Amino acid sequence: MRAMRCLAIALLALLASCASAPQRPASSTSSAPSSREVSAGAADKAATQAAGMIGKPYRFGGASPSSGFDCSGLVMYSFRQAGVRLPHNTDQQRAISRHVRVSDLRRGDLLFFDQEGKKNSHVGIYLGRGMFVHAPSSGKTVRSDRIESPYWKKHLSEVRRLAV
Repeated sequence: MRAMRCLAIALLALLASCASAPQRPASSTSSAPSSREVSAGAADKAATQAAGMIGKPYRFGGASPSSGFDCSGLVMYSFRQAGVRLPHNTDQQRAISRHVRVSDLRRGDLLFFDQEGKKNSHVGIYLGRGMFVHAPSSGKTVRSDRIESPYWKKHLSEVRRLAV
């Protein structure tokens, strides 16, 4: 009976989206947005780090090159390499960022997408020149896509800049 229960739990975890990745504690600072934006240099470094992960496998709950990434894990890992600590959760990453207009996008900004009827359920990092990097879903790898492609343009819900 216990084995069946464990199997059921594992199956539910596989079916969940990256927005429901296991929550890990945020850094010791408050999760409320502050007025201090992440520097353009740190955001640029995070974008470069994320782009370097293209081809790494998607893994639910993943947050490292060796094990793979889910969408929020890729964002968390990339910014950690730039010296910025973030939570491993799409909703929490959204909460510690502020809205910016698409016309004001800069490298390292976060792009949030509505997928499968879930608001802000997917996140990626803007690379510049209309491109972003993200960990899309099970069976796929970290990749870059154009924001203006029909699918991503339709599902883009918010552009946000980290303020931690």
